[in-house]
Amino acid sequence: MARRRTKGTRFTIEFLDRSAEEIPLERGSVDTVVTTWTLCTIPDAIRALEEMKRVLKPAGTLLFVEHGLAPDPGVRAWQHRLNPLWNRIGGGCNLNRKIDDLIAKSGFRLADLETEYAKGPKPMSFIYCGRARPA
Repeated sequence: MARRRTKGTRFTIEFLDRSAEEIPLERGSVDTVVTTWTLCTIPDAIRALEEMKRVLKPAGTLLFVEHGLAPDPGVRAWQHRLNPLWNRIGGGCNLNRKIDDLIAKSGFRLADLETEYAKGPKPMSFIYCGRARPA
């Protein structure tokens, strides 16, 4: 769908049919990396984020919108309880990844971060939205 929708744009968009843990681009060759609702399913999210950092230019930006671990203890408990089943039926999706921590542990500095519950069941709907730069 994305390929179809981006035809005729005024800028180049490159789609890579590869694992996020091994991005086949040169170090410091990308202005912006965008990740939306994907860090929950990538098997090694830290490695993928390190690769995103590697390919970003020093002044590059990581833009992200992801769902993950909620701040409320009761919701977190349900996320941990549901995660094994959810992971199997949800295509590898994990409900209990703390996205801001993953980004920081991967060598990024958070520039902006907004969090909130989206509409839907709380264990599946805590959202992290923001911008980060290579540290």
